[in-house]
Amino acid sequence: MGLDFAGFTAHMFLGICFVLLFSFPLLRLLYWNKKLYNKEPSEIVELKHEIHVWRLTAQRISPASREETAVQGLLLGKVLALERLLARRLHTFHRQISQEDKNWETNIQELQKKHRISDRVLLAKCLMVLGTVICMFFLNSFVPGVHLDLGWIAILGALWLLILADSHDFEIILHRVEWATLLFFAALFVLMEALAHLHLIEYIGEQTTSLIKTVPEEQRLAAAIVLVVWVSAIASSLIDNIPFTATMIPVLLNLSQDPEVSLPVPPLMYALAFGACLGGNGTLIGASANVVCAGIAEQHGYGFSFMEFFRLGFPMMIVSCTVGMCYLLVVHVVMGWS
Repeated sequence: MGLDFAGFTAHMFLGICFVLLFSFPLLRLLYWNKKLYNKEPSEIVELKHEIHVWRLTAQRISPASREETAVQGLLLGKVLALERLLARRLHTFHRQISQEDKNWETNIQELQKKHRISDRVLLAKCLMVLGTVICMFFLNSFVPGVHLDLGWIAILGALWLLILADSHDFEIILHRVEWATLLFFAALFVLMEALAHLHLIEYIGEQTTSLIKTVPEEQRLAAAIVLVVWVSAIASSLIDNIPFTATMIPVLLNLSQDPEVSLPVPPLMYALAFGACLGGNGTLIGASANVVCAGIAEQHGYGFSFMEFFRLGFPMMIVSCTVGMCYLLVVHVVMGWS
């Protein structure tokens, strides 16, 4: 339908650059009353984080046996000991409160020293496997002889990396997998398939098509871009954007082929891509990356709630979608690139 990888990348990359120009100042504005570094020394911050992690670990143990009860007791005892140590360090710190706060550059330097790459050989193996998997993704798209689905390519790449990594304790790797996040995705896709069978997404697309047809012909492309961007953005902030996008594509193709409308396909697809991708930032469940980030952060003791994400994500979504919409209107309506 006139879309290829290079053209899509060039078009979207330019638009996203404009989005970033407005998003970074907004993000700083949302953190206007908050310092970007910690007032407390790094050792106190790390000690608080360690206490939170040990307490979370103890709470996750269900004492079904005497051994598990003993382990939970040891963990809680460690938490108490660390809390006493924290109280002493806080007392010392408050007595020396006149010293200057560490700036963000010092904090970054400390992180770089503490979290250096520990296994460069494993890093090279990971990059090699990742590069091969991405190349296979492209081959799957452009070479008809490759009959592997994307999912199988990813699984084979993961198995290949496990072999190259020469890991002797496979059970530890399985324990580190975010099973709760994977189950969340499984349930979410089941829900989306149910909504597809109930024709809810098709109904949204049909109502969008009806609104576009009511607009005068000379303004129809602009109205279509605005409606597709915001309908897909609002919908993607509430439901997962991947199945929503897959369901909306046939609706937009039918709209472009409708003789009463006869709109070009690329602007509609770009509007869907902008709305679905940027709209996923509106809520925690709007995009797969949000859920994965929340799960990993929770595992390391830096969890955040749905409302905490919403207070930052939704304003960012509104501004980024507005900028993306203006970019599409200028490119396709004013400049006539279709």
